[in-house]
Amino acid sequence: MEGMERKNKASDYFVYVLALVSILGFVAIISETLFSTDIRVFIESLWLIIVGVGMLAEGKIMRLGRIREEGLTPVNFTHLITVIVGAIAVVAGFLNFGGVTHASFQAVKGIIAIIAIIIIVIQTWIVE
Repeated sequence: MEGMERKNKASDYFVYVLALVSILGFVAIISETLFSTDIRVFIESLWLIIVGVGMLAEGKIMRLGRIREEGLTPVNFTHLITVIVGAIAVVAGFLNFGGVTHASFQAVKGIIAIIAIIIIVIQTWIVE
């Protein structure tokens, strides 16, 4: 199969992030069912941090430095929004570890969950 280019179905970063989030979800289930220990708060914090870091990596922060030269193109805008949501997720994850809760954190979790569901659906059933 030489000469054929590899096609990415979805970002490698986000696929790895979704795998880690799935594993964390199963760890929470195992902890609760086998050991009667509820670690959901810690799992949610880790979940937000991992997804946030994945979004920061996907957003290509270094490319955003060229916005001054290139202007705000559709590609730069997409990367900028990805970096902003990723940064908010990381901050929310760290604050959630400290016990700080706020309705905006729930909104961040909801937005990230919607993004993850869309990526999973596209990766699984739409993209060949």
